[in-house]
Amino acid sequence: MPAARERQLIVQVKEGSHEAFRELVELHMRKAYDLAYGFVHDHDDAEDIAQESFVKVFHSIRWFREEAEFGTWLHRIVTNFSLDRLKQRKRNSARQVRMENPQITQVATNPGGLETIDLAAHVERALHELPTIQRAVVILRHIDGLSTRAVSEILQCSEGTVKTHLHRGLKRMRSLLKHVKESRA
Repeated sequence: MPAARERQLIVQVKEGSHEAFRELVELHMRKAYDLAYGFVHDHDDAEDIAQESFVKVFHSIRWFREEAEFGTWLHRIVTNFSLDRLKQRKRNSARQVRMENPQITQVATNPGGLETIDLAAHVERALHELPTIQRAVVILRHIDGLSTRAVSEILQCSEGTVKTHLHRGLKRMRSLLKHVKESRA
């Protein structure tokens, strides 16, 4: 979509046009969902996050100053909701682990009997092993293809910080995926 049309829609939404807002949602919903899914890896949570993000956009758009692109602003909102959801999961998981009996939760696995999992599943698993900030940077930079500057704006940190977390995240992923590379060789 041309930037001029998007700016026009934003002005119309600020003036109260529900039709213009619907059009903005239609234009950006897939990207919002994909970004959220990259963080939470759950379809229902990703849908909820995307919807919550657009509710936030609707209520906050009058303060949108257009210093950044609308897509960057939306990415920031979706990222923040996604990170909040991950924190919530972590808290819930910690409560659940404390309540469970450790003898019941131990699971024996037989590595020889496991089915082969495709490479994408390994990459996804490795991605979710990263600390939250590293995962966010890797998703935004390499999966969504955003520039380092855009990632720094979304995460509200310096470009140097983005580069550091990207380097550390990719290094950790290489380490986590080393066994996959060796098993395919």
